Amino acid sequence: MEARKKTAREVERHIVARVGDVPEGEHRIFSVAGREIGIFNVRGEYFALRNRCPHLGGPLCEGEVLGLVYSSKPGDVRFDGSKRLITCPWHGWEFDVKTGQSYFNPRLKARRYTVETSVGEASRERQEAVPENPDELEPGPYKAEVLQVKEEGEYLVVAMPKSTAGRERGAS
Repeated sequence: MEARKKTAREVERHIVARVGDVPEGEHRIFSVAGREIGIFNVRGEYFALRNRCPHLGGPLCEGEVLGLVYSSKPGDVRFDGSKRLITCPWHGWEFDVKTGQSYFNPRLKARRYTVETSVGEASRERQEAVPENPDELEPGPYKAEVLQVKEEGEYLVVAMPKSTAGRERGAS
């Protein structure tokens, strides 16, 4: 029996745009070898995501890019602008623009109250622990496809696996 050799996937490099075509803090969607790719400029650093939500295939890069909003308790809402999350326009799943990782906190859930009747006695509810720090977020079940993007001179160049090029929706 012949042993199978593992080979590294070949990549193709594609010039996508000029550096000035994606201003800082913005993103643009480009068609690259039959695939839609979102290029993000986060404080002068470029990141590329495939325009396909891993949840149900929605147009991920058409969503809004926001910072992280978190809360430790009702009425305490905080904003962390250092994290950049893109929100899928179909179902609101959020993904880190830099890593493609979705996040959630399994300890964070709707508060549940027990209802009982008693005569002349008040009952207290136990407060469930919720994180006060966004670093306590747990990786979620989905990760968007991240592609390598480099600034080469005046151009932005994306490296894509060769074997999957041309499978984007609408491509024949």
